[in-house]
Amino acid sequence: MQQLEAREVPLNKVFCGDYDFHIPEYQRPYAWQVEQAGQLLEDLVEAMDRGDDEPYFLGSIVLVKSPNATRAEVIDGQQRLTTLTILLAVLRDSTENPELAKQIDAMLQEPGNLMLELEAKPRLALRARDRKFFAEHVQSSGGIQLLRDVRPDNLRTDAQRSIHGNSLALFGTVSEWAEERRLQLTKMLAARTFLVVVTTPDLASAHRIFSVMNSRGLDLSAADIFKARVVGDVAESLRDEYADRWDDAEEALGTDDFADLFLHIRTIVVRERPKKELLKEFEESVLSAYIPGRGADFVDTVVVPYAEAYGVLRDQNYTSSSGAEEVNRWLKRLDQLDNSDWRAPALWALRNKGDDPEFLNSFFCSLERLAASMLLRRVYATPRASRYIQLLKDLTAGHGLDAPAFRLTDEEIKETGDRLQGEIYKVAPVRKYVLLRLDELLSNASGVSYDHPRISVEHVLPQNPKAGSDWMKWFTPAQREFWTHRLSNLVLLNRTKNASAGNYDFDRKKTQYFTARYGVTSFAITTQVLQQKKWTADILEERQQELVGMLTKEWKLEGGLW
Repeated sequence: MQQLEAREVPLNKVFCGDYDFHIPEYQRPYAWQVEQAGQLLEDLVEAMDRGDDEPYFLGSIVLVKSPNATRAEVIDGQQRLTTLTILLAVLRDSTENPELAKQIDAMLQEPGNLMLELEAKPRLALRARDRKFFAEHVQSSGGIQLLRDVRPDNLRTDAQRSIHGNSLALFGTVSEWAEERRLQLTKMLAARTFLVVVTTPDLASAHRIFSVMNSRGLDLSAADIFKARVVGDVAESLRDEYADRWDDAEEALGTDDFADLFLHIRTIVVRERPKKELLKEFEESVLSAYIPGRGADFVDTVVVPYAEAYGVLRDQNYTSSSGAEEVNRWLKRLDQLDNSDWRAPALWALRNKGDDPEFLNSFFCSLERLAASMLLRRVYATPRASRYIQLLKDLTAGHGLDAPAFRLTDEEIKETGDRLQGEIYKVAPVRKYVLLRLDELLSNASGVSYDHPRISVEHVLPQNPKAGSDWMKWFTPAQREFWTHRLSNLVLLNRTKNASAGNYDFDRKKTQYFTARYGVTSFAITTQVLQQKKWTADILEERQQELVGMLTKEWKLEGGLW
């Protein structure tokens, strides 16, 4: 019989001799970026600064581990375990207290014990290709400091580049703190921060557990509990009717989106970042205003209208006697963002101003401008969510389209413009969004949409032109380095990239890679390139100013210094 165990474990008992963590070779590599690592630190600091003694939970990890063995294969939880290891290493290498550094180091490396037959080794072993780098530059004492001398371009894998970037970013933040604050975080991590550790000796069982835990079952369970509380509060004679209304709303959205809906409702009502698990906070901050006595009102005024608004938002099918087409185009643009934080204020607008397409058009125009600016500036989750929460507060206070949270400061305008002028290709979530918005503007058909199953971004001047090619004649090394990843050198394709074709000379690239035979001419931004006889730094300079100027006008960024 399989022995399944799940228990809450503080980090000082996670990073100890009880567990010898290994990332199996078939797992994907470490992939968290500075945004996710920074968010983890932000959340920990926020919990620490609340000053209470409540345990802080970082979620669950799933392990294949026999009861009497220490070896544990990580099926789910690699990103958190690796980032926590980096954070502990940062604290170890930035502390001024040698004894504290030694104690933290014991969480990162098994010092070895002859009596217990424990060999000296790191407590977490990454996949083989990244294991040595991680051990030397993170887990070994002083390793974080050595990373300053490592150039990301010289690293072998994306995982190593992520480790490098996250380590230096966290070190840059934590090393600026007072020693007492570093000690406070270390204590919280060791004793008050918990993981739910799920172990099973069987790999197949572990994968089943992982699938169940990631099937959104917990969110659905929360919705079921809310339903029981709300419908149970309705008069008995109406209970079946309101149960049906609830079920109809859930069926219309589907299980996953209906679960997401309650997260957004919580944000709209509470207008604060989550501080507790959804079940507890929703009960205390949302349902408490309706139960007891007003369960029917909650279904009529919250669940049903917000579910309808969510359906409109998701399907971009707003209807009205006029103005509906433009509203749906704004929703389509917003849906191309790499986050969903904008949805809460969007739902508020659809729920409360759904009969006013003129308001919605102006509202979503302002919302997209704000969202695009934050996307370009790579505003990460905490300040981004805080901005949208402030917008909800402004809306609730009656500011409407004049909500202060919509306004970009001079500094934000300048940074947005600077990012547009920069090497935009290097930021994957940004480049496609910006190019699609530009293509729409260039097409003179506001809201143009494509049904291509795949849209990719390609360089005109290749990243690695061949010796003797036109590219090497037309551009100096400095010009290639400057222009390759900038906006004016990028186009859209409706196909997977072809590395070989990407290095063609300009004429061949136009005829064999950017033309109708390969299905690319539907993009206005690509068609522009076909009209050029040469591709030089002067053309790129002119094109850059034209394209940035269009977005500057579209997003009302005039006045910013580039």
